[in-house]
Amino acid sequence: MSGVRDRCLEGLAVYRVGGAVRDARLGWPTVDTDWVVVGATPKEMQRRGFRPVGRDFPVFLHPATHEEYALARTERKSGHGYTGFEVHASPDVTLEEDLARRDLTINAMAETPEGKLVDPYGGQRDLHDKLLRHVSPAFVEDPLRVLRTARFLARYAGLGFDIAGETRSLMRELAESGELSHLVAERVWTETEKALGEPEPAVYFRTLLDCGALPVLMPELSADGPALESALARLDSLPDGMPDEERPRWRWARLVEHLEEDRQAGLAERLRLPRIYRDLGRQAALTRQLRQQASHGANDVKDWLDGIDAWRRSERVEPLLALLALDAPALAATLTRAWQAVSRLEAKALVAEGFHGGELGAELARRRRAILERELVQP
Repeated sequence: MSGVRDRCLEGLAVYRVGGAVRDARLGWPTVDTDWVVVGATPKEMQRRGFRPVGRDFPVFLHPATHEEYALARTERKSGHGYTGFEVHASPDVTLEEDLARRDLTINAMAETPEGKLVDPYGGQRDLHDKLLRHVSPAFVEDPLRVLRTARFLARYAGLGFDIAGETRSLMRELAESGELSHLVAERVWTETEKALGEPEPAVYFRTLLDCGALPVLMPELSADGPALESALARLDSLPDGMPDEERPRWRWARLVEHLEEDRQAGLAERLRLPRIYRDLGRQAALTRQLRQQASHGANDVKDWLDGIDAWRRSERVEPLLALLALDAPALAATLTRAWQAVSRLEAKALVAEGFHGGELGAELARRRRAILERELVQP
């Protein structure tokens, strides 16, 4: 610890908690470190230089490291959804009481700044046994835990983890209770987007399907079992060299590319999808439709280029052609050649020839079609 941190925390009972403790023991990369402070008050934290940032419960940022320090607290169910809780944070809340409110045992471990483990609910044992197990029956009080558990399985399934049978039963109980319908779209999407960035995202959707949550949260996906399974099988069928930060949105596009336009739009609205996800899902669907057509004439290809707004957003074409190449490499090669040719035609050249207004648009479309016809018939 730095000298600044020592002075700020001197005399306080401080414990590292949650993901940093869990992942360090798994050899998994840790990004953020969260801390719990036992026995302190908000006034005392502010007196020590901590800045309050918690809206629903007392959380403070360290003045030097900017890591989060939360006062130990308990929660009591008082309404529906993940927000329906009354929070009690005071100096008399113990570390064990704070850990008891957490979802899974592997997330309910703590350690001192010196590294001594505090594990009242068997998280270390479940890490060894590769089990995701609920801390207490209070698991069913927060429907968001169904999604979180599915997401953790998508992260650790490759290590051999599974969900404990009794925890799966509680997830089904939550799905049947109607509590999932009280989750706001933004929270559902937040967990889903994180899951799309995990090593095995298909596990997330299969887990939600298994416990009955997917039909509640994403009925457009669950309506056709065989189509969903095919979609899940292609989640990792992405072009080589895809940057990690882009994988979630391309995985989403692969997941929904088979959906009809109204179903895809309904799902996007249900989850309040960011525009970049909505647009890419639609572009992937148009690319799939082109691939599945019996013919790929100039009009078909031009309709596809118009549909993805290629003339104004040319940067969209190359990634979609790379996606197409995964399933139809010969067609992708032909379209790549045709695109390279037609994209060299510029509107300003037609303006120089005297075309303007509606005539310019019509002539531009005619010449584009003519170039495509020429390129698409070449061997």
